Amino acid sequence: MLPVVQAVGAHTADGADWQPPSTESLVAVLLVALATVVGAWSARRASGRSALVLAAASGILLVIAVLHLLPDAWEEAPEVGVPQWAVPLTALASFWLVGALTRLGCPCTPGRAGGIGAAAGLALHRFLEGATLALTASVAVVAALLVHAAGEGLALAALLGTQSERRMAPWIGLACVSPIVGVFVTSAAPIPDALMPWLLAVVAGVLAQAAWVALGLAYKQRPANRRVLGAPVTTAMTLAVVLTALVLLVGAAHR
Repeated sequence: MLPVVQAVGAHTADGADWQPPSTESLVAVLLVALATVVGAWSARRASGRSALVLAAASGILLVIAVLHLLPDAWEEAPEVGVPQWAVPLTALASFWLVGALTRLGCPCTPGRAGGIGAAAGLALHRFLEGATLALTASVAVVAALLVHAAGEGLALAALLGTQSERRMAPWIGLACVSPIVGVFVTSAAPIPDALMPWLLAVVAGVLAQAAWVALGLAYKQRPANRRVLGAPVTTAMTLAVVLTALVLLVGAAHR
């Protein structure tokens, strides 16, 4: 995500003239949206293995929060005058606030509440990814984001759980539209550099809370005679963590 901050800052300095997004950027965000739908569809198809899907979703969201967003916010903070201690503090506050709102203020079930929180966090996260594609739509970056988007679609659909397709569609649609909005907004009015560490930390907290909810749901769906998650569920989460981390590393190396 740090290249987003650097690119947005450079774009701000270049001038105020608005330039429409390039064809390459628009094609890239449409492919990302399609990958999100494919990921969500895969989760729905695997609904009979909900514990496995939820564990994988937890791993995906946790890696995005801890290995992707927080390090970028930490690295960027001193460059824009934000104290680094504010990054983990903001993430923890976001994590706690979303959890408290889920427990106290949401009339829906915990699983659906976690899905709505994840949808909101992913929408902002993917808005920033759209900013990346508006400025650096290289083949390597697009390829990494496609795999990344499929994982996010799977995670979101898993957290929304047994909701009907009609109720799930708006949240999946939000995840698909937000990077497209990011492309156009970045072309017209780039995000101020000073806001980026705060935004990244808030999103990290939201997604970490969603990961915690997903893991809790996977635990509740374990067989009644087991006190811990079974080997298949643990393996699914581990594979999701490893694969998501590899995708992020490959994408960062080619930016």
